[in-house]
Amino acid sequence: MNNPVVYAFLVGRALAEALGEQLQYTLTDAASALGKFDAEQRERWRNFAEQVMARADQAQAATTVRSAVAPNGTQPSDLQEIIDKLRAETAQLRAELQRYRSR
Repeated sequence: MNNPVVYAFLVGRALAEALGEQLQYTLTDAASALGKFDAEQRERWRNFAEQVMARADQAQAATTVRSAVAPNGTQPSDLQEIIDKLRAETAQLRAELQRYRSR
């Protein structure tokens, strides 16, 4: 085949096939990267939601502890007050235990 027109046609066809394959590879790679990114984002949002719920549970538990410490529906205004009341209750319980043991 020494015909330059036929050769040019064959080169053009080979070029078109190679470009098509390259385009297919590029699109497949891009779709894969997009899917991976989407999965990672979903995982991050799921972890974020779990962290938010854990913090809410901790806050609720802290509120429950404060409610248990404060009798008659009165709420201590700060953490130091809660600690002082717990220390006072502990001292009172120790004194009662000493009295019980000494009998």
